[in-house]
Amino acid sequence: MPLPPRTTVLPAAETLLIAAAGGTALAMLGIPAGLVSGSVLAVAIAALAGRQMTVPTPVARVCFVLIGILLGAIVTPATLHGMATYPLSVAVLAVGTIAMIATTTSYLRFVHRWDWPSAFLGASPGAMAQVVALAAEFKADVRGVAIVQVMRVLLIMIGLPGSLALAGLAAGAVVGAPEPAGGSSLAELAVLVVVSTTLALLLRWIKFPGGLLFGAMAGSAILHGTGWVQAVLPWWLGGSAVIVLGAVAGSRFSNTSWRTVLDYLGAAIGSFAVAITTAGCFAALVMLLLPFRPADVIIAFAPGAQDQMMLLALALTLDPVYVGAHHLSRWLICTFSLAIFAKSLSYGKGKPPEPPKTWTRPGQGMSDD
Repeated sequence: MPLPPRTTVLPAAETLLIAAAGGTALAMLGIPAGLVSGSVLAVAIAALAGRQMTVPTPVARVCFVLIGILLGAIVTPATLHGMATYPLSVAVLAVGTIAMIATTTSYLRFVHRWDWPSAFLGASPGAMAQVVALAAEFKADVRGVAIVQVMRVLLIMIGLPGSLALAGLAAGAVVGAPEPAGGSSLAELAVLVVVSTTLALLLRWIKFPGGLLFGAMAGSAILHGTGWVQAVLPWWLGGSAVIVLGAVAGSRFSNTSWRTVLDYLGAAIGSFAVAITTAGCFAALVMLLLPFRPADVIIAFAPGAQDQMMLLALALTLDPVYVGAHHLSRWLICTFSLAIFAKSLSYGKGKPPEPPKTWTRPGQGMSDD
């Protein structure tokens, strides 16, 4: 089997080294979710400085499985029992998602004078791959839509952990569940990895959204929630997976200049403020009426990409089943909304000019599928 070319290996190695340096620095400072936010920030800055930041897809996919195993290890029998109260919270999330799309679309349309298709696509939380693809298909402002989407994820990944810490709702950086006192049995580790990987591949095969991450999490959660296994992955392996996926998020700014970002900065920050305020109102309603931890609710309702939000749930030792159920539900709501309304928002005969062909949208995004 031939080795990959240097033009592929060197940028990937540079990306991972920068991610490791950024994540380690913030983690050593005791910042909550420091491995995640540090790696995202370091890689994003390097990408904006003109470096070619990339993470090979096979490496990212392995890390999605590892993160899923780590998330599942946090699950306990009490966590599974609490799922009975999720439907009410998910119902509030559904209404909140529709309200968030409506308010953010209106903001981009009336404040920044975006056309309706661009405003609607820029406002849709999650489902980034579909959003950017539709933006290109309907001749919307692909550049603006991509930057607004990516900036929202970046602001959440960097700002939310620190905000939770200042509010006293998050502890220092933690990766995964604590290891059993006697250490993890190799036999149990083997069972954990085999079962989780099998379910991950099965869900990916049936094209379940986030199949690798959610499949591995389901396998690990079943084994740990029922008490069949107590083994957890080594801390160094979990930390490495977190850093890699932080690099994936940061690399979305590749092929983007600072000037391009500045051109859309007002729209990105303003739409983020509108989205997070709307989501916060509905999250507050859930915290007032239902018995969930505030940090769980805040991460579950945050308008970020589902894989990054699950990563924050892991780093902040939150309830992964609760957070995962909500982000999967929001992904489904956004996907159906796009399918229903996108064509009605497409341009008529008067189409605006195509974006310059020399520009490449920020990264290509990356999902585990």
